[in-house]
Amino acid sequence: MRGIRFSEFTGKNQTPFEKLFGIFKELLLHTSGDVDESIEWLRELDKEYNLTTAEYTIDDFLEDLKKKGFLREEIDNGDGEGGLSITAKTERSIRKSALEQVFGKLKKGQQGNHQTNKTGPGDESSSNLKPFQFGDSLNQIDMNQSIKNAYANNGIDNLDLRHDDLVVREEFHKAQLSTVLMIDISHSMILYGEDRITPAKRVALALAEFIKSKYPKDTLDIIVFGNDAWQIELEEVPYLKVGPYHTNTVAGLDLAMDLLRRKKNSNKQIFMITDGKPSCLHEPDGSYYKNSFGLDDVIVNKCYNRAAACRRANIPITTFMIAQDPYLQQFIQNFTQANKGKAFYTGLKGLGEFIFQDYENNRKRTIR
Repeated sequence: MRGIRFSEFTGKNQTPFEKLFGIFKELLLHTSGDVDESIEWLRELDKEYNLTTAEYTIDDFLEDLKKKGFLREEIDNGDGEGGLSITAKTERSIRKSALEQVFGKLKKGQQGNHQTNKTGPGDESSSNLKPFQFGDSLNQIDMNQSIKNAYANNGIDNLDLRHDDLVVREEFHKAQLSTVLMIDISHSMILYGEDRITPAKRVALALAEFIKSKYPKDTLDIIVFGNDAWQIELEEVPYLKVGPYHTNTVAGLDLAMDLLRRKKNSNKQIFMITDGKPSCLHEPDGSYYKNSFGLDDVIVNKCYNRAAACRRANIPITTFMIAQDPYLQQFIQNFTQANKGKAFYTGLKGLGEFIFQDYENNRKRTIR
């Protein structure tokens, strides 16, 4: 008898190791890569939710992590006590997990770049045909259509392929895209009991893995900013911690512009993840001008100046605002207007989806 049979959903079939490894990677992100603390949390979760069995314990899981190359033993030169640390293999696995969580299961495409709406000798064929002209590559000639034109113009019995019969298939240029991702690590990113830094780290890891897998010719630089701003390597992202910092947005933008000036790509952009309030400037004499009470006009105007400078350099800034204060949203709105960029007032849950959509949309920008 034909029909559809329904059965109880049992979820993805996972081995005990795979189940624990997924939880362990998430804990590493929350503890900024602290293996010992992550293991302690894993043991507590095991007591509460019975994650393991008598046949496969947490200790068995840790042994498997070491055998599979996800953990390594290290010696502390200070007191000689041993310890565990994650390996590059674990860091790659965390990035892939972040990609699946934030962007869903994306299929790896062919190596390529970002399409533009400029046609001519390029990398990807379009469906548009045009008459052959001097300077067109012979590889662009659509032989099937050209021969059809020769038959139509000269008849089947007298095939004579002429210049007027030749047509070429137009191709789209592909543009490379350089992105700087700015992450706010000021103290306010963990205030009021809300962990904002972990979602920001997860998005950074996912975006990096997405670019590496789908657009390997694009570039991604990551900046963190507190009292000052500095560039970090992708491998450092899981270990990021919020510090006792104010928010020096100007320093972050200056560094981002400096990095992008060195790029040869035509398309450049800045993504900024922040809770919104700039509260610090670096003075020429090396001191800091700080004001955490409301919005300081001196600091705010410097931010607007940098936004306008990025606009003049054709560098759009997309701000992902993860705070709900109306006066901060108004600042971001004015900042965005000065840059003619974009702003998303998003909660932490929708942060990754917004960044993914905006990155995909920006790859269609026109080469200037």
